Amino acid sequence: MSGNEKEGLDAADSDYDPSTEDEETDADAEPETADEQVADAEESPPAEAEAATDAPDAEEDEDAGPQLDEDVMPGEQEEADLLIAVEDYLGAGVHIGTQQKTKDMERFIHRVRTDGLYVLDVSMTDERIRTAADFLANYEPEQILVASSRQYGRFPAEKFADAVGARARTGRFIPGTLTNPDYDGYIEPDVVVVTDPIGDSQAVKEAITVGIPVIAMCDSNNTTSNVDLVVPTNNKGRKALSVVYWLLANETLDRRGAEPSYGLDDFESEI
Repeated sequence: MSGNEKEGLDAADSDYDPSTEDEETDADAEPETADEQVADAEESPPAEAEAATDAPDAEEDEDAGPQLDEDVMPGEQEEADLLIAVEDYLGAGVHIGTQQKTKDMERFIHRVRTDGLYVLDVSMTDERIRTAADFLANYEPEQILVASSRQYGRFPAEKFADAVGARARTGRFIPGTLTNPDYDGYIEPDVVVVTDPIGDSQAVKEAITVGIPVIAMCDSNNTTSNVDLVVPTNNKGRKALSVVYWLLANETLDRRGAEPSYGLDDFESEI
């Protein structure tokens, strides 16, 4: 990667993941470029909204909050029964992809914005969270491993592990964790969840080596040839990762017959 992580942002702010992992390369991914327009991704209202500020009703809209890009899924899905309101997905920037698109992720992309950012279909994000929860509910909690090298993914990943009884390996994934029985930190999970197939490439590589399935949060720039179940989402934004891990935890608990008792605030890390 270029080192510029601003290509996947939260909707109403421009905080981004400053971590630069050595493993963040992928031979199959398209090269990334500096996305300078993205720093203001959702902070500035659309042109139509700017024009509306000159209208007599402008003062009445001042407290309406930031303007959000509402075209994030096909029209026939607009009334879909989502896990949370579409506005909540938008507010967290779950739909905001990068300025790169791979063929693998094309089917999860709804459209491209005028600033070059690809918009992920949140109805598919919602559907895949449910599917992932169905899948994880089949495993013993301690046999689930969640890995996240991205800074903004670490806290929600650890919280997810706490909530569902899984194990977490955040930060740098030590080589041999899944493949070297002589390593003190060696473990034998039955399934691995990763925040980003690029940043978490070591965990994905070792999961493939030992033959266990991989669930991955994938952005528009990810390749998915080594991923068994894709959850399309902005995997770089702090709020987006908090929302996705929170929903995945609660849905997994629900599938087990347990009462989900966690709120989104429990999964949000500090800036």
